[in-house]
Amino acid sequence: MDVFDAIRTLLAVRQYRDRPVPDATVERIVEAARLTGSAMNAQPWHFIVVRERETLRQLGRLARSGPYVAEAALAVVVAIDKDSRFALSDASRAIQSMMLAAWADGVGSNWVGFTGMNEVKALLGVPASLDVAAVVPFGYPTRAVGRGRKQRKPLREIAHRERYGQPFA
Repeated sequence: MDVFDAIRTLLAVRQYRDRPVPDATVERIVEAARLTGSAMNAQPWHFIVVRERETLRQLGRLARSGPYVAEAALAVVVAIDKDSRFALSDASRAIQSMMLAAWADGVGSNWVGFTGMNEVKALLGVPASLDVAAVVPFGYPTRAVGRGRKQRKPLREIAHRERYGQPFA
């Protein structure tokens, strides 16, 4: 799948089949995060790959916005350096890279986070110098997810040329 097709068709997946994701695909997902650019090449991130079923269940309980993490084949917990002012932005880029790489291989995902992350931090033994930015579950979707059928505002409503209010297209 080319990059634009992956971007065009990527949808949030919250229901997963009981099917493991092959090791090579998991490695490719994490490698996509590692290769993502970061401000000043600081790479202010750590990626914790969780595949143990009981830990996934606990993550599903702790990540209040994503109980479906419990049913995923795996999750990547993204921890960021507290001292980096660019860490959240850089981690966001890495998360998108993981999601697109997974999608290109038929694996769905969704971003979960921003609440309950201190408990996730404690569960996984993340050091005090880091914050947990997100839990990203991955797995094969339980049903066809309608690739490309997105409800997005038209480009003319959100894009501007040269100055705000000047039509882009």
